[in-house]
Amino acid sequence: MEHADFVHLVRLSELASADNSRAYRRKVAAFAALGYAWVLGCAALAVALLAWALPPLLQGRFRFVWFGVALGGAALLWSSLRALWLRLEPPAGLEITAADAPELFEALERIRRKVKGPPLHRVVLDGEFNASIQQLPRWGLLGGSINHLSLGLPLVLALDRARLLAVLAHEYGHLRGDHGRFAAWIYRTRLAWMRLHDSMEGDAGLTAVATQAFFRWYFPRFAARSFAVARQDEYEADRIAGKLVGRDTVAAALAEIEVRGRWLDTVYWRDHWARAATEALPVGPYRAMRRALAQPPEPAFANDALRQAMKRLSQFDDTHPGLRDRLEALEAGPPLPTWSRGSAFVLLGEGARKFIERLDADWCRDHASGWKQQHLRLQRVRERVDVLAQRLPQASADECVELAQLQRQIDPRADVRALYEKALAASAEHPDALRGLAGTLPDEDRAGKLACLDRLWDAGSDHRWWAARAALAELETPRPGMEHDAATFKQWRKRLERAQESEERAWEELSGTPFFSQIGRHGLGPLALTLLQDDLQRCRPVTRAWLVRKQLREVPRRRAYLLFLELPDLDDAERFRLCRWIERQIDLPGPVLALWAGESPTLRDIERHAQEPVYRRGEPATAP
Repeated sequence: MEHADFVHLVRLSELASADNSRAYRRKVAAFAALGYAWVLGCAALAVALLAWALPPLLQGRFRFVWFGVALGGAALLWSSLRALWLRLEPPAGLEITAADAPELFEALERIRRKVKGPPLHRVVLDGEFNASIQQLPRWGLLGGSINHLSLGLPLVLALDRARLLAVLAHEYGHLRGDHGRFAAWIYRTRLAWMRLHDSMEGDAGLTAVATQAFFRWYFPRFAARSFAVARQDEYEADRIAGKLVGRDTVAAALAEIEVRGRWLDTVYWRDHWARAATEALPVGPYRAMRRALAQPPEPAFANDALRQAMKRLSQFDDTHPGLRDRLEALEAGPPLPTWSRGSAFVLLGEGARKFIERLDADWCRDHASGWKQQHLRLQRVRERVDVLAQRLPQASADECVELAQLQRQIDPRADVRALYEKALAASAEHPDALRGLAGTLPDEDRAGKLACLDRLWDAGSDHRWWAARAALAELETPRPGMEHDAATFKQWRKRLERAQESEERAWEELSGTPFFSQIGRHGLGPLALTLLQDDLQRCRPVTRAWLVRKQLREVPRRRAYLLFLELPDLDDAERFRLCRWIERQIDLPGPVLALWAGESPTLRDIERHAQEPVYRRGEPATAP
């Protein structure tokens, strides 16, 4: 199914749900039953084939046709039973009991009674900034279920008691009454069909080919038809949480989660991994995280993070609505909250510190190899820093900027303002130097920051979107003794609208034009290439990678890249998720689109047009 057709079917499902929710759910249940009918039909066919072929075989009359039918029937029956007997691994983490955290379990029980939901069978604490309740089959697809609550320690540290309870009430809202059971059943049904499809993938038998053809037709349509169930279930869970703890509390929790989550992703984890520059052995992150999350976010960062979250539209690759849609559905107040005072850490009981110690120890064990690679990576960076520092008196503007950026990799808090000023003295409109200087000026020098951003805007289209975002974040941040400049704010808001349109055209050009048109050599220096190879080395499924630079007409001077990956051991859904993750993780001097070798582009096309691979698994990184 084409993506446009999928979106269209989702839209129709949403309209049907809004028009008549009961009728819509009956149609979804009927379509889900079609999948059941196929699975049970396969099982019945398998039994019939075995009943026809086994008697003569057991009587000693061996014929190839009977043997083949019996073998095919047995394989089909086994695949069908595996789909019906759906077994999933329970969520990992440290199990918490009522004896460990009596206050937490008392709060969960109060929520359960108000929601009239089923009991929780298991509660685990993990290291994610998230909370979720999962219903896993007890005896298979046709049996009961076990309810698991996964509670992320970072979320407990970031939110106060009331806001954490709002999150837990939302999660429990998914299990309420008949609606919750229906949504959970749809979720388990989807997993069952995926299991049957995966078990038969690669099987060239006649029944397997027919089943694969059926599920290629069925999967996307079932996902689209049931999408509105999951999306509406999110809104309903928010409404239930608002009824239990107050709409304003739920809205404040949603907004704070957006800001704190982005801060953890972009600031805290960056700073933590930078410690590998001086620490050869991994350091647990959660003890320091507790202290860091006790402080409110920096105002300019919070404003920008929240503005971006409010602009983000609800997508069709995630059933969770965007923040703006969730707040509008709640009819809640202004999105920027006062920050949590204290944390819900006390809910974990008197022995809560032991959970931090155990999660820190587990993190160090799981990331020992990655930490070692990061330590070696930063040693390479330090060697380059030493070379550039020796040449500093005669350094060019580009070298000054490179030195500043590398010093920030070793120490994200390093004072590099003088390096950017030296670069601008050599090249007054150097865009990277202007961008760097704007980020290093003190908060009280708003005029200086805006002057840098004005010059950056005039320097060309490559950095205009970033300049407008940074300027608006600064102007929206209240600072003592500074008046709100309405005219300047209006100017930058119009600039951001223009820059956003240009960015969308540039991304469409990068992702929508033929892959191998307007490409050339990547042009990375030795150190940048080595660091890219280090990043890919940590991504185990990648066996080979090619990197090319894409020339964009919208922003001719911008460095934009296509990264082609060979991922032989993953299915397409896993490849898609991995490519999106790699785009966020790797550090290149411009935007990157990651694509895997498949039907488009094919491996042969990549090898023909993308020149030599920049990475092969098993080969050492290129020395800088």
